[in-house]
Amino acid sequence: MIVVDRVLFRSARLLNSIWHSLPPFRTMLKLGIFGGLAAFLRGYFELEWRTVGVVVVTVYLATGGWRFAKILVRTFPRDAKALVALVRLRLTLRRRQQNREFVHSVFERRALLHPDKVAFRCEDEVWTFRQANDFSNAVANYFFEKGLRKGDTVAIFMETRPEFPCFWLGLSKIGAVGALINFNLRQDSLVHCVKVAEPKAVIYGAELTEAIRDVRSEFGRNIPFYCTGGYIDAGFPAVNLDPELKSTSTLPAPVVLGRKFTDNLFYIYTSGTTGLPKAARITQIRFMYMAYGIRYAYNFRSDDIIYNTMPLYHSAGGIVGMGQVVLNGSTMAMRKKFSASRFWDDCIKYQATIVQYIGEICRYILAQPHKPVDTQHKVRSALGNGLRPQIWKEFQSRYNIKQICEFYGSTEGNSNIVNITGKPGAVGFVSLLVPSALPLSLLKVDEGTGEVIRGPDGLCIQCKPGESGHMIGKIKVGNPIANFDGYVSKQATDKKIIYDVFRKGDQAFLSGDILVMDQDGYMFFRDRSGDTFRWRGENVSTSEVEGTIQKHVQLSDAVVYGVEIPGIEGRAGMVAIVDTEGTLDLVQLNQSLKSSLPPYARPLFIRVTREVDTTGTFKLKKVDLRKENFDPRKVGEDKLFYMNGKEFVPLTPSIHEDILAGKIRF
Repeated sequence: MIVVDRVLFRSARLLNSIWHSLPPFRTMLKLGIFGGLAAFLRGYFELEWRTVGVVVVTVYLATGGWRFAKILVRTFPRDAKALVALVRLRLTLRRRQQNREFVHSVFERRALLHPDKVAFRCEDEVWTFRQANDFSNAVANYFFEKGLRKGDTVAIFMETRPEFPCFWLGLSKIGAVGALINFNLRQDSLVHCVKVAEPKAVIYGAELTEAIRDVRSEFGRNIPFYCTGGYIDAGFPAVNLDPELKSTSTLPAPVVLGRKFTDNLFYIYTSGTTGLPKAARITQIRFMYMAYGIRYAYNFRSDDIIYNTMPLYHSAGGIVGMGQVVLNGSTMAMRKKFSASRFWDDCIKYQATIVQYIGEICRYILAQPHKPVDTQHKVRSALGNGLRPQIWKEFQSRYNIKQICEFYGSTEGNSNIVNITGKPGAVGFVSLLVPSALPLSLLKVDEGTGEVIRGPDGLCIQCKPGESGHMIGKIKVGNPIANFDGYVSKQATDKKIIYDVFRKGDQAFLSGDILVMDQDGYMFFRDRSGDTFRWRGENVSTSEVEGTIQKHVQLSDAVVYGVEIPGIEGRAGMVAIVDTEGTLDLVQLNQSLKSSLPPYARPLFIRVTREVDTTGTFKLKKVDLRKENFDPRKVGEDKLFYMNGKEFVPLTPSIHEDILAGKIRF
């Protein structure tokens, strides 16, 4: 028996030394080797299985296996639950493909099953599934008669309202593609987003007539404009779409042949990491994957009522939330503008069972005084991302919400994860038992440049638990979960792909986010990489803001970056402007920012300096600027200003202290 113990122990030590040189995803291989060793010893020494099993398990645990066993016990229920959701998702996607059921056809079937059920509530307006389907049929028939065909694009530019999803559903019925334009955009950004989609028509809400009037001359006369929601004379030819649709047939639209699940459903614009907004391709199958994935992960039901105050041009409100209505037959109560004071009153009014959030929304709600309505609602689940760990438990307990459904992902990417256990602060997890289920990884990066670090073999280096790294998703072409559909621009698509990751020739999607993973595989968000920061739930492209400032102020350099404000989610915009002549006009700059940029992209802090450092390739250095923040004690002789709500005023040491103490709010 002593000989057996020595053989086992030495073998185990050898296996563990080999194991520590292998990547963590080889855990199952380790267990298999121990199993094979047990079988060998059983036959060679003619021992009973019980004896071999006890000895092998004991040696395995004694040589370090106890760590994995402990993790396995903790994470197996979580992983098993996720595996069931993943299997259900894959089976549903396969069934939809086999039956050739596209997004609009699934919605049509929902409308036939329960035509009088409420699909949308928008303040006091109510739309049933029948009304929504009839409206989308009218949209399909009208634009088909106007000559739109499969693959043609229509820009949709309007505020939140029930008609919004019906427009892209109607276009989908004839194979056309909706380009969902952010209604906060103005001038150059608006022109860019419309042009990049190469639309055959533009549909805009009457409430945005002025924004359209300012840019109409940028488009050729061959692109027709259609106004909806109450026609307003804009001073240029535009079709009043409302009466046109009322007189159009609501019968099913003409059948379009040759359709595929990889066809574009619509475009959603994302800032990515640099430059102007990019049009991300949302295919039929991707919409289903995102919507069904959330449904199965959190067991949402068709009788759920979702309260959504987020814009419908975003993937959170427009896919994750809207998908529960379109594909699962739930009801959405939407509000055009978020109100913290009315939030729970609305939830009670609409009898909501699910609310959608971003981190800032939760913070605003918590800042409200305690009221009886805080717990008089029927909300059981809160769905969203960005809920800060510091307020997670307080938000959940104060409002008696049973389930926080935090998720992480990007509109266009394949690195999507969910936190199905409600672990405070985690944005999701990766299974350590079956890591191949979601092929995601964190890559080591240079903290100064943000560039991915490669080893001597030219391959990337995977982070260990506790190390921050760039989140990537391995690309598997043809796999609806692991594929990367990219953007309308091939150049923009190529920039988001990294090659030779873990072996020569493989490729992965670069998320642009820095995360960290703990021992159990839970992921925690740390920061944005590249030239992007997040503020008010929106991604802000620093190069876009820099270009706007340089164009309007005509200065040599303007460096934009995000800075942290204690107690506030995300990073506020700050710009360092080179002004060697002392001629900077802050009033004019403020007016230019208001006319050119959406509110969330406008810098809140200005640093006036005589020079900014550049790298050897003339890239502006931002690391030191971010570290110095808006602290008057760190900026030397540079002048600091902050936006007080109306104008830029000097930022003194006492003002700085008030900001840190939360006495000055943004």
